Amino acid sequence: MSRALRPLDSPLVIGEIPAGAVLDRAAIFGRSAPLQVDLGCGDGAFLVEMARRFPEQDFLGMERLFRRSGSACRRAERLGLRNVRILRGEIDAGLGELLGAGSVHSFHVLFPDPWPKRRHHRRRLLQPAFLHVLHGCLADGGEVRFRTDDEPYFQQVASFAAAGGGFEVCAWEVPEDYPGSAFQRRFEARGLPVFSLRLVKR
Repeated sequence: MSRALRPLDSPLVIGEIPAGAVLDRAAIFGRSAPLQVDLGCGDGAFLVEMARRFPEQDFLGMERLFRRSGSACRRAERLGLRNVRILRGEIDAGLGELLGAGSVHSFHVLFPDPWPKRRHHRRRLLQPAFLHVLHGCLADGGEVRFRTDDEPYFQQVASFAAAGGGFEVCAWEVPEDYPGSAFQRRFEARGLPVFSLRLVKR
């Protein structure tokens, strides 16, 4: 997260964290509770609804873009949610050091950029190396929940996870009342199928 970002004025935004430091969750949330992390939380629609439904858990949204981060903060502030925080910056391998081993109950990766052109596949977020990072951050039995409208990306992630051996790859029948995201609503309005997967840490 070395690139300077436009400051966002909200008490829910986590300030700059020195390289190599571990997130002090007790200081940030004021308690010790199971942590769920939304990687690329966008406007916060999913993140905030999850936090509203599960007040006994803490929710960390990661988002680089200023307007989306601001929207996520405003949603949480309007509801008076105290179990939401937003961390702005790039999502990369440094996440492992930042969160620490065994610290996360669930990661949510909802409709990440599929980079559909073959020459751009290396830019996709869920690569073998990054899945290894997420695996290290998860508590025993924790999981990565992945949703996409891009079937080739979906198949690729399932293949990577199965080959790595650290995850049980599970089909995911998503409940109808499961919180949605802005991207999900957009794809469903166009009649596009959505593919969902749970990767459970062995």
